[in-house]
Amino acid sequence: MASPGTRVLTLLLAVFSVMSLSGQVLQEGDLLFCCTVEPNAITDVTQGAQGMNIDHVGVVHRIGGDKGPLYVIEAKKPVVCLSPIDTFYRENPHALVGRVNGDVDIRKSVRRCLMMVGKPYDDLYLPGDSAVYCSELVQLNYVDSEGNLVFDPVPMSFHDATGQVTDYWLKFYAERGMTVPEGAPGSNPGELSRRPRVSIVADRLMPRISD
Repeated sequence: MASPGTRVLTLLLAVFSVMSLSGQVLQEGDLLFCCTVEPNAITDVTQGAQGMNIDHVGVVHRIGGDKGPLYVIEAKKPVVCLSPIDTFYRENPHALVGRVNGDVDIRKSVRRCLMMVGKPYDDLYLPGDSAVYCSELVQLNYVDSEGNLVFDPVPMSFHDATGQVTDYWLKFYAERGMTVPEGAPGSNPGELSRRPRVSIVADRLMPRISD
C-alpha cells in the first residue's frame, strides 16, 4: 500500500497531467481510445491503432465554452453518460487521442451524441435497437457538413486471427439464447481507431493512483 505522501504526489501528477492534456491537446469532438495492458474478449477479436489493445472509446465535450470544464460522452454500463475528464482518466489511464479529419461538422456531431445521454448501454452489440454501445455512439452520430455519416458501419467481428468465433462470444450469446451476430453491421473501438478519417494526435498514459 502506498504511503499518504506518495498518494498525494501521485494524485497531483495525475491532476497536472489532465490539466496539461486538456489545455494543450484535447479539442471538442476528439475521440479517446482506451488501451488495456492485458487483452480481453473485445481486443481478442479486434485490432487497434498502433497495435494497441483498444476496448472503449469516448467523445470529448467542453461544457460552457472555451474555458468550461472538459467531459467525456461515453456509452458504458448502465447508460450513455457524461463523465468528468479526470474521472474518465482514473478509470481509463491510458488513451490514444484521435481527431476526426476532413469534412466533419464537429458541433453537430457532438450535439447528436449528447442527445443519446441517458440511453441504456447495449451489451449485446446489436444494430437498430434503442440501446447504444461505445463505438456505436460515434458511428451513428458523426456527420459531415451535409449531414451524412462520417463513419460507415462495418461487419461485426467476433472471430480471432484464425477466423474462428472465440469460445467467449459463443458462450456469451448462447447463454442469452442467441447466435453470435458475426458480420452484422456495426462498429468496434479498435477498428474505429484505424479509420483513415481518424488521426492519432497524442498517446497519454496517466499515472494510476495506488490503493
